[in-house]
Amino acid sequence: MLPAVVKLCCGISYPHIRNIAGLQRTAVAVIGQEITHLQQWGTIQHHMRQQAGLTCNEASPKDIKPVAAKDQLYVQHGQEAMRKALSILEEKEGWKFEVAERNGDVICSKVMPGGGRVFRLEAVLDASVDELYNLLFVRVEEMHQWNPSIQQIKVLKRIGPQTIVTHEISSGTAGNVVGQRDFLSVRHSCKQMSSIYLGGAAVQLESFPPQAGFTRAEDGPTCFVIQALDEDSTKSRFTWLLNMDVKGWLPKSIVNQALPRAQLDFTRHLRRRLSLS
Repeated sequence: MLPAVVKLCCGISYPHIRNIAGLQRTAVAVIGQEITHLQQWGTIQHHMRQQAGLTCNEASPKDIKPVAAKDQLYVQHGQEAMRKALSILEEKEGWKFEVAERNGDVICSKVMPGGGRVFRLEAVLDASVDELYNLLFVRVEEMHQWNPSIQQIKVLKRIGPQTIVTHEISSGTAGNVVGQRDFLSVRHSCKQMSSIYLGGAAVQLESFPPQAGFTRAEDGPTCFVIQALDEDSTKSRFTWLLNMDVKGWLPKSIVNQALPRAQLDFTRHLRRRLSLS
């Protein structure tokens, strides 16, 4: 997921990482928030455990068109990516604090088997669940209009109401040491009560090989978890698991500094877009 989302990484480090004293001050400031975050995360985990079967609210049968057997493979790929991503989020051990913002956004990371690192961002956004679903899934092709790190997103396939295959190109911006990447991904959505889950992972299409001039990076399994706040349904708790292999020659240390910054930048751009609604 989703990835277009980061598309991508506009700096080699985040100020808190460069400035240890700044990190210490931020860590002290966030200690008081951590108990609240743990309580909130317990609620999120409870909802995710209910997702074990990934049973989603479906559209009315009369609105659903039959899915071809070959396209059903994309649906299954998206469902499996979501299941794996939620499983990672539900793991309690191994998460390491990365950075916290004054607005309450917090990023933690976890090293996965094989040495790759995933990043979990938690934030509260001034938008309803449906509004975020509309921006991040239904109108995904418009994301470049409010996120300058994305040059283009194109939906290549629409497979029923819940699954799409997209091609994304990151912007070539100054200071982007990662460089332009393109992504071919399947995205799957699932709605449960007052929560929406958007999962995804890289996919391959023989008809759409890597594009000249770009390094094809790979997402996933990755996901967004969007949940209405119990006390205010006009706001949503936003949890994002970023799991990305940017490919190329870059050292892991640089990539692991750039990805959390990309998450914070994306969330900042998303808030700006929401403020215009």
